[in-house]
Amino acid sequence: MHGKKFALYGDPDYLLGYVSFLLEMGAIPYHILCSKGTKKLEKEIQALLDASLDGKGCTIYMNKDLWHLRSLVVTDPVDGIIGDTHGKFAARDAGIPLFRFGFPNFDRVNLHRYPLIGYSGAINMLTAICNKFLDIKDETCEERFFEMMR
Repeated sequence: MHGKKFALYGDPDYLLGYVSFLLEMGAIPYHILCSKGTKKLEKEIQALLDASLDGKGCTIYMNKDLWHLRSLVVTDPVDGIIGDTHGKFAARDAGIPLFRFGFPNFDRVNLHRYPLIGYSGAINMLTAICNKFLDIKDETCEERFFEMMR
């Protein structure tokens, strides 16, 4: 995850946790979008970004919709998108993997059973993100680099 750039969107309850998690993992929360954000939330997220070297150059977009997110990821691509099911169209249009965290998730089976908060939530998110990037590497690498273990 280190050095990977992400676009993320979702409810205010989740965004602070997503940003903190990504920064702690050495990832870059590059585009941060909240459709119903407040100035207080924006300041809290900005404080997290300012406290980390990986937060430099990241942008917060309050009260914007997923059409705005789609424009961002098409014109300024990232390595992954974090959010709920509603982002699948933007992710598909941009050719970027979507990591389905948050609610609603109605296009995948049993995701509601995996916690996203606390230690278990951090492990679940880390596992899903890293395994998806390993899958992409396996699907796109040259034959000579296709290995049993990474």
